[in-house]
Amino acid sequence: MADKIKGKGVISGIAVGTILLAGQNLDGYLVNYKPGKLDAEKKKAAAALVEVAEGMKKSIDDFNSKGLKEQAAILEAHRMIIEDPALSGAIDEKLNECGSAPKAVLDAAEVNAQIFESMEDEVFRGRAVDIRDVGKRIAKFLLGIKEPEIAGKVIVAGKEIEPSVIAGLPTDKIAGVILGAGSTTAHAVIIAKTRAIPTVVGVGKGIEQMADGDPAILDGGTGDILIRPSAEERASYDEKIKKQEELKAYYATLKTLPAKTLDGVEVDLVANIGSPADVDAANGFGAQGVGLFRSEFVFMGKTDVPKEEDQFKEYKAAVEKCNGNLCVIRTMDIGGDKPLPYIQVGAEENPFLGYRAIRISLKREDLFMPQLKAILRAGKFGKAAIMFPMVINVQEFLDAKAMVEKAKRELAAEGKDYSDDVQVGIMVETPAAAVMTPILAKYVDFFSIGTNDLVQYTLAVDRGNAQISYLYNHFNPAVLRLIKRTIESANKEGKWAGMCGEMASDPCAAILLMAMGIKELSMSAPSIPRVKEVIRKITSTEAKNILDKVMEMEDGDKIKDYLATLTF
Repeated sequence: MADKIKGKGVISGIAVGTILLAGQNLDGYLVNYKPGKLDAEKKKAAAALVEVAEGMKKSIDDFNSKGLKEQAAILEAHRMIIEDPALSGAIDEKLNECGSAPKAVLDAAEVNAQIFESMEDEVFRGRAVDIRDVGKRIAKFLLGIKEPEIAGKVIVAGKEIEPSVIAGLPTDKIAGVILGAGSTTAHAVIIAKTRAIPTVVGVGKGIEQMADGDPAILDGGTGDILIRPSAEERASYDEKIKKQEELKAYYATLKTLPAKTLDGVEVDLVANIGSPADVDAANGFGAQGVGLFRSEFVFMGKTDVPKEEDQFKEYKAAVEKCNGNLCVIRTMDIGGDKPLPYIQVGAEENPFLGYRAIRISLKREDLFMPQLKAILRAGKFGKAAIMFPMVINVQEFLDAKAMVEKAKRELAAEGKDYSDDVQVGIMVETPAAAVMTPILAKYVDFFSIGTNDLVQYTLAVDRGNAQISYLYNHFNPAVLRLIKRTIESANKEGKWAGMCGEMASDPCAAILLMAMGIKELSMSAPSIPRVKEVIRKITSTEAKNILDKVMEMEDGDKIKDYLATLTF
């Protein structure tokens, strides 16, 4: 009989493999390490910082060349940690205390990690994992430790999995990921999601029930994990895996079919992407374009502001791959929790409420204007739209729109071709914007509802805080009313409304949103077939009846439970 562990499934799919515990213990290596004289150890440590940073630079260039912008951005953040004088200074201090280069590196990283870990903001706390990861990487270099060779499929497990572990393993070797912590925004989870690796988080002390080499089964949909399953249990999952493969084959038959109800109401299902390479995968799932191109990944993994020409190539590639469908490019959502080496934002206690996104763009024309020009130029090669993040009032939008017009004038003066038919809209991700949508709808071309932030701002619930995660619910009546208001405001003015937050990938939510009059749902590409299947099995009248009942309900959990009883 297997040890059964329950967590939170965040990336669906069933994985079968052997456990590979992340977070290699270096104590034995440290005991056997024979340090030299202090000056020699200091030279070793300094050289290791340079060598590891150079190795990261090569990996970053490799990821960028393959269009893997998310992985490149994460490694660039690690490279910045290595090159931070605060780390080298702390290492020097620790070396004076212990005289051992690898131990000094680990101790210095731990001191810096604890500083971040003590902060209230969940994003900053998450950086402690990255700092420890960097320290361990440098120490392993000094100790001459090679990464273990992997035979067969592994399920990587750890209380906090170092991002470099996931990034450094070939996708075909990783069957699944288990994370003891509950954060769905951890860098390890971001990489796993990019690679569509089944993942479960929040198992807590369940990690202690696992050992290297243990056979295991993971269900990323339910959050169930079986350690050392019996033959009977393995056989039952073999049947589930078979059904999963059959379902994939069935979903493949839906690829070219529209997301249209039985009585003819159609919704565009599009994809969230981080790079042009992601469009190819999205097209494979039947995406009808791109609803969210996270352009900040074009800015990450760089040591300086990307030039207009470099940005143009990225946006043009994505627009072309959309094959005539709309590609919505969100202007850079950087700052706060997404620092860049060439933009001095500074540490903030609450970066989600800080200097970020459109607030930076409107103050930094040197950053904003090249991006707007690049998007307008890319629009000549298909259909492009510009979307401004974190807008909270009419004036912000008007100021940003004026910048678009200025970009057009400059392009014309420079003799560069650009599209004069690029739609301009906003993400509705704050209660302020949602409340003001009847007014904003008069000015914008479209709304795209960003539910990840809208839910946490509306409910005052940090979406990464495990202690209050039960309160984070996109079916909360307050959230539903803001969403309905936004969609109705757009439709009244003859504009379209879409959604690009995680709620868009929830099939039950899709029924409600369609009944509200939404025109577009943007999601991670693997979610498209399931949402399409549900929409194609219902009539718009049935959906409106469900919506009417839901809008009369007073509790988000009861709404969720009610929707779970419906069969589609």
